[in-house]
Amino acid sequence: MSNLSELLPAGGGGKNVNFVASGTLGNGVTVGLKADGTVELISGVTEGAGSPTVFQTGVTESCAAAYDAASNKIIVAYNNGSKGRAVVGAVSGSTISWGTSAIYNTSNYVQYVSISYNTAAEKVVISYTNGGNSSYGTAIVGTVSGTSISFGAATVFNSATTTNISSVCDVSSGKTVIAFRDYGNSHYGTAIVGTISGTSISFGSKSVFSTGTTNYSSTVFDSTNNKTVIAYQDNSNSNYGKAIVGTVSGTSISFGSAATFKAASVSQTNTTYDSINNKIVLVYKDGATNYGTALTGTISGTSISFGTDVVFASVNASDLKSAYDPSAGKIDIAYENGSNSGYGTVVSGAVSGTSISFGTAIVFESAGSVNISTAYDSSAKKVIIAYRDIGNSNVGTAVVFENASSNNTSFLGITDAAITSGASGSVTIKGGLKSELSSLTPNSIYYVQSDGSVTTVSTAPAVRIGKALSSTTLNLEFSS
Repeated sequence: MSNLSELLPAGGGGKNVNFVASGTLGNGVTVGLKADGTVELISGVTEGAGSPTVFQTGVTESCAAAYDAASNKIIVAYNNGSKGRAVVGAVSGSTISWGTSAIYNTSNYVQYVSISYNTAAEKVVISYTNGGNSSYGTAIVGTVSGTSISFGAATVFNSATTTNISSVCDVSSGKTVIAFRDYGNSHYGTAIVGTISGTSISFGSKSVFSTGTTNYSSTVFDSTNNKTVIAYQDNSNSNYGKAIVGTVSGTSISFGSAATFKAASVSQTNTTYDSINNKIVLVYKDGATNYGTALTGTISGTSISFGTDVVFASVNASDLKSAYDPSAGKIDIAYENGSNSGYGTVVSGAVSGTSISFGTAIVFESAGSVNISTAYDSSAKKVIIAYRDIGNSNVGTAVVFENASSNNTSFLGITDAAITSGASGSVTIKGGLKSELSSLTPNSIYYVQSDGSVTTVSTAPAVRIGKALSSTTLNLEFSS
């Protein structure tokens, strides 16, 4: 005998089990176990953006996107022709189809538009500066039906000039929290809690979170600690980057002490929440370098501590917006690359501990892209990026971005013969010896790649599956 495979029966080495195929499977292909007990081909998706789709002709500004979980639709709110508009989009594959836009403010120019989905009311809340009413802070409730959206009556939440608006749903209380800069109170950073009833929203009393001038406030909800976090630029303290933890009770919000995440000038702060690693991810533009930078935040009680800064874009990065894709475990950050003609660019990062690492950035729009906003569609498991396309007459545009993904972590074994979809066939599973392979290097470790191929490449997202005993036999290691 020249090798161990001569001791084995054709096709395998014990641990050959029959499974029903989900989809037609070839002979000698890697398969993964599904939740229903069937097996499927190991395959993957390459990271990339689909083709841009226009949701609004004419100059479109102040884009803000959110996902409506009740209708499985994307909503983009924006300013167009001095009017506040919103439009509903349905994701299919790598594209979006749009309904007809609806007007939520007709009086005059709207700015600082923010939109958030309220899980308790299953409605969206659009918050904005109403230029037709002394630039007061205003909010309105939207209800999605199909690819249409309708609105209740607008409600003023701050009877003074209001800028730097950001909003989020505090899921634990079912309330909407709006953070803003209050010109009526020394430009202080302020927050207010809104309660939805039907198609209306009412507000409690204002709460100051920063007794100084604030810019670029961004809100995010930590679903593990049931806290709302506001990150901002402290304009009264050398533009330092700060964050503060808020607790909603009834119709009010109280805050712990502010923590500095960057003791130097920052701008364009943005936040998202990594629900797998239970971390806040803060994104900002470094005031000294203009580089896009990110770091993690960890909540304990009413305090927040931070990891180390990581540069994700060594360029002049602007309009930074982020979204978390839990299906891929990635943070996606979209930005305008001022060092590359303002092209719309996106990069993905993964949190590990209190650090975050990033892959290679890709261009999603080969033209100037501003007023960027992002939202995660949990039904399609994709991130939507909305923006103003300077290269196309400044129209409102959106793309679908999909992170690289694979089912290789569910690897079960290798088929012993072709199996028709719905039929039962033999698979050599983990813990068995798979023969009748070819071109293996004896004593080498093998990995299943994201596309289902078996090679000696070990870099992520490859998954280790075993060691070659000969040029034709692979010892499939057992792992639960």
